[in-house]
Amino acid sequence: MQPTNRLLRTLLPELRHLLFGLLLLSGLTAPFAWAQTPSPDTLHAQFNALREKGTGQLMDQSIYLRSTESADRMQGEVHALIDEPFEQVRQQLARAEQWCDVLILHINVKYCRAQRTAAGEELVSGVGRKFDQPLSEVHWVRFGFRVVTDRSDHLLAVLRSPTGPLGTHDYRMSVEAVPHANGQSLLRMTYSYGYGTAARWAMKTYLATLGRDKRGFSVVGKTAAGLPVTVDGVRGVVERNTLRYYLALQSHLMSHDKPGGDATRLSLQTWFDATERYAEQLREMDGPAYIAMKLKEVQRQETVAPPPPG
Repeated sequence: MQPTNRLLRTLLPELRHLLFGLLLLSGLTAPFAWAQTPSPDTLHAQFNALREKGTGQLMDQSIYLRSTESADRMQGEVHALIDEPFEQVRQQLARAEQWCDVLILHINVKYCRAQRTAAGEELVSGVGRKFDQPLSEVHWVRFGFRVVTDRSDHLLAVLRSPTGPLGTHDYRMSVEAVPHANGQSLLRMTYSYGYGTAARWAMKTYLATLGRDKRGFSVVGKTAAGLPVTVDGVRGVVERNTLRYYLALQSHLMSHDKPGGDATRLSLQTWFDATERYAEQLREMDGPAYIAMKLKEVQRQETVAPPPPG
């Protein structure tokens, strides 16, 4: 075995752990200026333009996914029409504690607890790998939470964190919603993060090993036979996690009004079933294993206090 290959095999488990944190955190926070408040009409106009052009439409649903990449920043964005009344969306997404019910659905979120501090509300989150992990092995991140706009016709909620693993920084996740016709709601979810040299190196290593066969959703070309070629690389990573987080939001909104533990189990099953529609890009484990793991994690986050800041 060549020395380089031996070193890579030695580092790969730790790299995978840190990278999963990177991929997860890329969906969850913001630069230090809280989002500006746009007009509700802007969201309607953006959605109508996407629907007219079909830009980024997924599997004939009212879900549109886009991504952008620059030298030091990534962003993913979903626009969607959902079958949930706006007032229910507003009640759920304007409360920090409900966001933990959303985030824990993601396969790499191992813990989430909302709490109030002198600086405001925050979410204490532990992120890790796709199987059972003790909390001593997760990467802890504290996300600031703020509702920028909360009106009868417009909601804008933002999560943010200044730093993350491997030199990543300026995480932002924002969710905006407005009422639509026939008891539906329009929703726009964006996330972005900055990254430096260490994060770029980790991503290149991941894409050359664990992620070499994984792809995103945007069509960037065609094969000689005329079949679509979808984006890979860093944009593929961003698109997969963008959709995972959107499906977590959607699954929570569809399941939150069920009594007691039924809501938790239903939201887990709904999220897994939703990701299976995109199994080529999103599948990591089978349904029973995912639900069993997540039920343990939900129970743990309800009974174990988060670590103190530090």
